[in-house]
Amino acid sequence: MAILSVKGVVLYFRGVTALYDVSFEVQPGTIHAIIGPNGAGKTSMLNCISGVYRPQRGTIAFDGRDISRLAPPERTGLGIARTFQNIALFRGMTVLDNLLIGRHTHQKTGVLGGGLYYGLGEKEEIAHRRLVEDIIDFLEIQHIRKKVVGTLPYGLQKRVELARALALSPKLLLLDEPMAGMNAEEKEDMARFVLDINEERGTTIVMIEHDMGVVMDVSHRVCVLNFGEKIADGTPEEVQANPDVQAAYLGEEAPAPSEREA
Repeated sequence: MAILSVKGVVLYFRGVTALYDVSFEVQPGTIHAIIGPNGAGKTSMLNCISGVYRPQRGTIAFDGRDISRLAPPERTGLGIARTFQNIALFRGMTVLDNLLIGRHTHQKTGVLGGGLYYGLGEKEEIAHRRLVEDIIDFLEIQHIRKKVVGTLPYGLQKRVELARALALSPKLLLLDEPMAGMNAEEKEDMARFVLDINEERGTTIVMIEHDMGVVMDVSHRVCVLNFGEKIADGTPEEVQANPDVQAAYLGEEAPAPSEREA
């Protein structure tokens, strides 16, 4: 059974259609890329999956459960985590504190118990810190664990954001352009970490990425959007050979769904 099933999703804003009848499935343990030209609706799709947007039509199911009307915190509690195209960290806090915040959905102890740091609260805090330290080692950010996030280079901030998403212990990880703005060496590192997260931790990943070399190297399947419509869905090799995909990336004219009546 697919871990994520998107069926007939339609999303529009004041008559402008962002997504039109988009359907695809993501199998457990895979890396599923969503690609397309600028303005194709990729981030809108990720926002629908994470609950930031609620589509006017269609359904989204996660782990066999319809989550179309659930709020973002409820989806997070079910095991969906994400990173953002624009970094959304607490810039005035340390790397370690940012990651500990990522454990908030798993916090069982109340404010009083946690504040006293005694008994169950103490045990829970130790367990969360142990898990966070494991992620810090996994992503090789030990040397910056006590640094304030706002003082870090851009590439390391992107890695910290990935670490915070991992701190949620997600079943499904949504990555919105994880390599945007990085140099070649940083992209190589990030691609390696994405593969390791998938292969070693067994985490299913849905990824938006503009670097086609990275997409074709790490993805099991690729879904292609153009003007909010799905124009291809298949293996990287199948998508590369698809004439509609080639036309979209070469800039040939195509009718935009926004021209239809919403």
